[in-house]
Amino acid sequence: MTKFQIVHNPRCSKSRDALAILKEHGIEPEIIEYLNGGLNRELLLKIIETLNIHPKEMVRTKEEEFQALKIDLNNSQDVIKALLDHPKLLERPIVLKGNKAVIGRPPENVLSLID
Repeated sequence: MTKFQIVHNPRCSKSRDALAILKEHGIEPEIIEYLNGGLNRELLLKIIETLNIHPKEMVRTKEEEFQALKIDLNNSQDVIKALLDHPKLLERPIVLKGNKAVIGRPPENVLSLID
């Protein structure tokens, strides 16, 4: 069985809901608390590649912190650096399973990874 990982913020209701859905299906994912140092460049690049998206699609642009930083969303390297320096800006939750991943907004998106 391919292991599941969830990039998780326990204070976020969507993240908690996505984790609950996984557990309801008997899945105990590896929990990566990205706000507590769990996010590194290697993991972030893996997420971007697996989701097959531009990094800007993972940014919470409504956060005050984002507005203050004035990030060029079209510059992938600037976005990656901003997400690593300010992980609060990362859209969450993100669930990975092998070579597949989804952003759990809405949390039911994780169902697409469950066989």
